Amino acid sequence: MVPMSLPSTVHRTRAPGWIVWSLRSGATLHLLGVLGQAVLAGLFVTGDVDMLTWHRGNGGFTHAMLYVQLVSAILLWRPGRGPLWPALASTALVAAELLQIVLGQERVIAAHFPLGVAVFGASAVMTAWTWRGTA
Repeated sequence: MVPMSLPSTVHRTRAPGWIVWSLRSGATLHLLGVLGQAVLAGLFVTGDVDMLTWHRGNGGFTHAMLYVQLVSAILLWRPGRGPLWPALASTALVAAELLQIVLGQERVIAAHFPLGVAVFGASAVMTAWTWRGTA
């Protein structure tokens, strides 16, 4: 069985530690927020209507952590001399989450749920890379 690898090969960088740690922190907190969104949405659709307020509030926190991840990924690339793809992936996640917010506010659940799953998957890959692929 061939082991699953993360995007590109492991890329060691000479970026300052504070950049690497801000990226790891932002990505990890974002991923935890996305997981929290799934839990809160599940509680809401099973009848606990108060969870919609919590879902909305956690969404704000989660999206803010994504901006920490984005800024850190840009700093990793320039001036940190790291790869460009984390900044591009973070930008794509920002676009996906902005669409996710609109879909949720408009109650387009048939698109909101699967996009949430895609955001979770992309966030998990990004977070795993920050811990495995950065030095």
